[in-house]
Amino acid sequence: MESFGAIALIPTIIVLVVALITHRTIESLLAGVIIGLLITSPTEVVSEFASTALTVMGDGVIGWIILVCGLFGSLIALLVRTGSAVSFSEFMIRFVKSQRSSLVVTWILGLIIFIDDYLNALAISSSMKKVTDKYKVSREMLAYIVDSTAAPICVLVPFSTWAIFFSGLLEDNGVAEQGQGLTVYIQAIPYMFYAWVAAIIVPLVAMGKFPLLGAMKTAELRAKGGQVIPDGADGIELIGGESLSSARTQPHLLNFFIPIASLIFFTWYFDVDILMGVLVSLAITIVLYAGQRLLSFDETFDTMMDGFKSMLIPLGTVVASFMLKEVNDSLGLTLYVIDSVKPMMTPELLPMMVFLVMALIAFATGTFWGMLAVALPIVVPLAVAMDANIPLILGALMSAAAFGSHACFYGDSTVLSAQGSGCTAMQHALTQMPYALIAAAVSSVLFLVVA
Repeated sequence: MESFGAIALIPTIIVLVVALITHRTIESLLAGVIIGLLITSPTEVVSEFASTALTVMGDGVIGWIILVCGLFGSLIALLVRTGSAVSFSEFMIRFVKSQRSSLVVTWILGLIIFIDDYLNALAISSSMKKVTDKYKVSREMLAYIVDSTAAPICVLVPFSTWAIFFSGLLEDNGVAEQGQGLTVYIQAIPYMFYAWVAAIIVPLVAMGKFPLLGAMKTAELRAKGGQVIPDGADGIELIGGESLSSARTQPHLLNFFIPIASLIFFTWYFDVDILMGVLVSLAITIVLYAGQRLLSFDETFDTMMDGFKSMLIPLGTVVASFMLKEVNDSLGLTLYVIDSVKPMMTPELLPMMVFLVMALIAFATGTFWGMLAVALPIVVPLAVAMDANIPLILGALMSAAAFGSHACFYGDSTVLSAQGSGCTAMQHALTQMPYALIAAAVSSVLFLVVA
């Protein structure tokens, strides 16, 4: 791979600058892609752009994300159109008596639905939105609570998609023996400091024990004045409108619980495969609603298509972020950053440096599992050579990935939390950033002290 040195940083810097100026996510990512292609192939930008787009669209991971997110949109659209989501909201409103309790309940649901960050981000935000709206909680605050119980919680649970993926990486890279990846992963959980700190801050914010900071304070003041939806986010819903007036019967709470319970159960049943879970859940939901004549055949599939289409913006963001990753890989960004900080690493500083550097890379690239796949075979041999604490180093790597997923404004979890909650990805990211940075700062100190 050709080395471009510090020039490799330019596309990511462009993305951040354009995003901060315009508050537009997809456009910022595409600007970074074009600048990167001007560096690598200045005379063939158009053809390379097309080639990069085709490479990304042909990637199995992107295909999986498109299916999972699109089908999630279809499922949630059915819940909304039949009034099932409203029935859940009305059920929860009976137990929620204040703004704080609405946020605490949202947090608790996030702890319960720990199996996958996509499931967490979309299901909870959609089902709790009406409840938090009643108590004048800003959509940005809802997105923060939901997002903070997505990846930060998933990495701490050894039965989540994150744990299964990283356990496989540990075995593939010889860090753990075959069949022992999950055991090694569990040993690292106490050292996943970012996830622990981020998870602790959330209930403190929900209960009013942690101050509102920066843009979040502004958002909450606006919501208290009656405007829970931020300016520029009125059209951001997983599906527009309320339940169909043509629904044949009164919505029943089981019409919400059965689809969600089947989604969780079959995701677990198929070895924590969220795609299989949502496919089976959709099939069950269609039969369940058809049996009650809640929707006609045409209404059912029109609603599913509307739900799938509602995910186009977050999917466009994810595709653009993968295109940026392709460009960054061709520039050698990850290897450049790692090579630049290697001389500064000592056994005492290694865990903190691994966390900070990999968190920066995860944030810059927007690919968190991809960062782990690239970094693991580089970082672990370095840790072994320095006789460092391997579980501590693995905890630093997972903390970095969790920070990236939590803080990156074009990361999939951030985008989906924003979409489900009803605000833009930039509005969510800017209000969440102070809390993510505080958690990162505390985690850095912990890595330094423990090492």
